[in-house]
Amino acid sequence: MEKKKVVIALGGNALGKDIEEQKKAVAKTAKVIVDLAEQGLDIIVTHGNGPQVGMIQNAMDNLVVAGETDKQIPLPTSVAMSQGYIGIDLQNAIKYELHNRKIDGKVSTILTQVEVDPKDEAFQNPTKPIGRFLTKEEAEKNEANGVACMEDAGRGYRVVVASPMPMRIRELETIKTLVNAGHIVITCGGGGIPVVSDEDGRLVGTNAVIDKDNASSLLAAKIGADYLVILTAVEKVAINWGKEDQKWLSDITVEQAEEYIAQEQFAKGSMLPKVEAAIRFARSAPGRRTLITLLDKASDGIAGKTGTVIHS
Repeated sequence: MEKKKVVIALGGNALGKDIEEQKKAVAKTAKVIVDLAEQGLDIIVTHGNGPQVGMIQNAMDNLVVAGETDKQIPLPTSVAMSQGYIGIDLQNAIKYELHNRKIDGKVSTILTQVEVDPKDEAFQNPTKPIGRFLTKEEAEKNEANGVACMEDAGRGYRVVVASPMPMRIRELETIKTLVNAGHIVITCGGGGIPVVSDEDGRLVGTNAVIDKDNASSLLAAKIGADYLVILTAVEKVAINWGKEDQKWLSDITVEQAEEYIAQEQFAKGSMLPKVEAAIRFARSAPGRRTLITLLDKASDGIAGKTGTVIHS
């Protein structure tokens, strides 16, 4: 009997905000992933990289300011770096957890390129926040220098870049091969390294950040997953957030989710893209379901005990 496939999209709380926090966070995250693997599921792990790619890009930009180099490091290169250093910590944490449980498991990290459309309208309207939070004064200074910034869900200001929709995961067949060989696969880190295909068929990096949940939804659909699990900072999705009539959602159809979107129930910088990605996967084939919940509740959510499930 073929195992059920689950794509787990890790949120920022599963990774920490710096290198030391990350090593502690992934140890906890690994336990949840191995718990699910022990249930007989094929596990594919994706993750965000917001703080990490911002840190890398800032460090590279500072080299230019300091006169160490006159060549700017492209954002896709920073995304690739973040995939590598997040991936190795997460991979080793999962391997160690497997070892502690005396499970003979295999874990692989794939540097993953995700192709986007160079004509995507997102390039004309950058909206994806990256890097650290800025004061209003810092944001205004950036804007004066041609660097787009925006206020991020009431938490401060951040630099924003284009966030085009993912079209194609270029390492998809490699991912499938490893999953079929029994590997826990870590892939599409930070939404993938954003690339476009030139006239000669070469892949060329482009200045963008692909939404991690959109990439995870596409991956889950193309790999034939049964479940997409989007992990975030709340146990369930809510409507009327922060109001007296706030209501937690447990089980909703894609039509109900779309109605809530039409009512503008979900914040654009946080929950909205997760719900939209959830809908796309749930609609991609009969029987597919998306779960949105906390890291600690992933196993209970798949068992139907908690979280918000979106289905067709």
